[in-house]
Amino acid sequence: MKKFVTFEGIDGSGKSTVSKKVYDRLISDGYDVILTFEPTDTWLGKVVNRCIDEHYDPLIITFTFIADRIEHVKKIRHWLKDGKIVLCDRYADSTFAYQGAQLKRKVKNPIKWLKSLHKEFIVEPDLTLLFVLDSGEALYRIQNRAKLISFEKKEFLSVVQDNYLKLAKNKRFITRDANKKIDELIEECINYILS
Repeated sequence: MKKFVTFEGIDGSGKSTVSKKVYDRLISDGYDVILTFEPTDTWLGKVVNRCIDEHYDPLIITFTFIADRIEHVKKIRHWLKDGKIVLCDRYADSTFAYQGAQLKRKVKNPIKWLKSLHKEFIVEPDLTLLFVLDSGEALYRIQNRAKLISFEKKEFLSVVQDNYLKLAKNKRFITRDANKKIDELIEECINYILS
């Protein structure tokens, strides 16, 4: 059984919907599960969202994400120590993929640099489920959201997707076709978590 599982993918890939439904199923099956997400709903997470909404410099956005994650990791460690299964909708790989795309003209080898900033405090997931979807289809899915953020543009999401696929060479990743039916994805995810 995997104890710390992260759900990743570009905006519109369905990872949030699937993670919530996986959580509901595991709870109904009697498992002790936490569903968490990033940015968090703490004041630090709200700062992250404000920086994104107000189009702050990508370095500022990066460091607010990291600050939020440092506090989040403390909670994750506590939950894991208590024997819970922790499901996380977005985690460090989101920063590597998204800020890696944002910083490509500001920092040499941004993903490597971002990983180096995390190595002293991060908890490595046991499993990362990556939902892969064409960026055009992803934008079609989210077109009716009340407000689209600056990251939700086709060209940018294509770069983010490429970053995710590079990250997915790590053996803890399992990529899923986000075009599949939700129920099918839920079953697959549960099987991977419980195996």
